[in-house]
Amino acid sequence: MDKDISSAVIRRLPRYLRYLEELMNEGFERISSSELSKRMNVTASQIRQDLNNFGGFGTQGYGYNVDHLHDEIAKILGLNTVHPVIIIGAGNLGQAITRYIRSGNMSFDIIGLFDIDRKLSNKSVAGRKIMMYEEMPAFLSKNRVDIAALTIPREDALRVASDVIRNGVKAIWNFTHTDIPVPDDVVVENVHLSDSLMQLSYNLAVRTCSGST
Repeated sequence: MDKDISSAVIRRLPRYLRYLEELMNEGFERISSSELSKRMNVTASQIRQDLNNFGGFGTQGYGYNVDHLHDEIAKILGLNTVHPVIIIGAGNLGQAITRYIRSGNMSFDIIGLFDIDRKLSNKSVAGRKIMMYEEMPAFLSKNRVDIAALTIPREDALRVASDVIRNGVKAIWNFTHTDIPVPDDVVVENVHLSDSLMQLSYNLAVRTCSGST
């Protein structure tokens, strides 16, 4: 991809993919940008601008072939290959993420769970055995791992991130409620659940205030 694409556009692509999957399940073969805009509650112009960053994919007078557009967006998002993932922190959140990913038809495969709590040793979550943290370096030396998901206390985040990076992992899915600095050749996606909840609280407060005036 020769040009830089804004992060806002990239973050909208999974939403396009979800709606296209719904259309495929409903038996749609094609859809126009205006029809898609009504479903997604965004403007047709926004849809066309977003997709034109990657070549457009539409035909004037026809619209978009749903299957083709779905496949192309999946390729852009790197979903045409399976990404091996490990979960570090096999508590409630780590187990929930494992079950969610393992139950869906996704391009991600949880191949290992790790924790320091010896009471969890050899227990299984969605068919994956929980291993002890000290086993992780040997596991990473024998298995390709694209992504490490960190569902651990924030005070452990930097140390654990350093460990996985040192062992060759190039992407971190960070649920630790603290930002993690990484080298240029490593990518990190910070998922701050509390931030999302506070944004929801703000929107609720604004709506409540608007309704009372």
